[in-house]
Amino acid sequence: MLTKAHAAAVLGIGAEPVEIEVHALASEEPRTRVVGLPDAAVKESVDRVQAALRNSGFGLRPAAVTINLAPADLRKEGPVYDLPIALALLAAREAARLPLLGEVPVLGELALSGEVRRIRGALPITLALRERGFRAVALPEANADEAALVEGIDVWPVRDLRHAAALLSGAEAPAPHRVDRDRLFAQAAAGGEDFADVKGQALARRAVEVAVAGGHNILLIGSPGSGKTMIARRIPTILPPLTPDEALEVTAIHSVAGALRGGLVARRPFRAPHHTVSDAGLIGGGTHPTPGEVSLAHRGVLFLDELPEFHRHVLEVLRQPLEDGAVTIARTAGTLTFPADFMLVAAMNPCPCGFAGDPKRACRCTEPQIRRYRARVSGPLLDRIDLHVEVPAVPFGDLAAQAPGESSAAIRERVLRCRALQAERYRALPGVRTNADLPPGGLQRFCPLEPAAARILRDAMDDLGLTARAYARILRVARTIADLAGAATIAREHLFEAIQYRALDHAQW
Repeated sequence: MLTKAHAAAVLGIGAEPVEIEVHALASEEPRTRVVGLPDAAVKESVDRVQAALRNSGFGLRPAAVTINLAPADLRKEGPVYDLPIALALLAAREAARLPLLGEVPVLGELALSGEVRRIRGALPITLALRERGFRAVALPEANADEAALVEGIDVWPVRDLRHAAALLSGAEAPAPHRVDRDRLFAQAAAGGEDFADVKGQALARRAVEVAVAGGHNILLIGSPGSGKTMIARRIPTILPPLTPDEALEVTAIHSVAGALRGGLVARRPFRAPHHTVSDAGLIGGGTHPTPGEVSLAHRGVLFLDELPEFHRHVLEVLRQPLEDGAVTIARTAGTLTFPADFMLVAAMNPCPCGFAGDPKRACRCTEPQIRRYRARVSGPLLDRIDLHVEVPAVPFGDLAAQAPGESSAAIRERVLRCRALQAERYRALPGVRTNADLPPGGLQRFCPLEPAAARILRDAMDDLGLTARAYARILRVARTIADLAGAATIAREHLFEAIQYRALDHAQW
């Protein structure tokens, strides 16, 4: 007997529907074949499915079974097909009548006991199935919250194989799962770290505000214990909140990567990989490509602490996603593109011992050691970081001060006003949301300079030997500083501040 079931395969951060065909013939020599480009995990599903069926109380006569996963030219990966294969086997071998199996896609990994386990990519799979016209999907209870974020399709949570069979036979009425998006967003907004905890560091706080307001990348340079990491970890608290569409996009990426903790990523992501991370771990990859840290930081912050300690070849792969906002990974099986639109925040010491330039502690490093240490960060990568800021040690008087610093809420209010101004200015430019996104062709139009400011920029280009990329980034940062000040044109004081944030890599590197 021939039976069909529906599932889906994850591709990048999207998904493609998969049709599962099971053909079973009674035979004294039982065998089971899986065709349709299955990987090892899919081939092994036969053993899991047979054990789960027996342990769930379904007795099946010996049979010759062929399982086809269509389309045949699409690679099928992972244990997500266990549950639909098991249900299709039940129907094909007439052990159960499942009239809804052809209408409701089914997803889930099976334990040997018949329990249904969590899968990766439930959110993008549910989105893809809705686009193909399906009105319901049955999947593991552990994935119900994320899948229910998709409107226009019912989500049926299933506990185990017997529960799934009861739902698809009609013996048990389904109870579609619902989630309250507003509640999830409210929970995400509550609590967390605050810039009020940061004492002193007026220059660093100002530079961070400029960076967030314009969507710029920033490098914090200072001795150990000066507060670089503390400042970086509070940056998400002054970023604009995620919109519902952005939250779904970010949640889909985390779902595919298996990094989802809960139903919805409602806060801006903050990713801080260790400096031993590989290039595949950072940008994504593997035999079957999965998102890396830059994609998990999409719409949020990627924090690289101890920047020179990262392998140089790992840092160099950042250059393309910093420019394009996406990562393209080519493998023999195909090419996938993962979004990677993040704010890069990096931190480093000024030298190997950390105390070069410190007024109170002597540096033990030689000049060649300092040069080698700083040379681990290439000029092309530094060019792509808009602001380079010194973070000196905090004086005792600032640390002992009783009054808290300015709160994240107050800073975010200014950031939101600045972002709204940019959104209005660039509303006719597709893909441009902030000053950092402004293409070179728009610099002259949107970054008008007062005559005195134009002369200052010309002199800075000559004196500091700035590249064309650095020139463009100075203009974008100056545009943000002018926006924060409510100025229509870029004045000399705005340009002076922007150049100050670029001078470190040329004066001290």
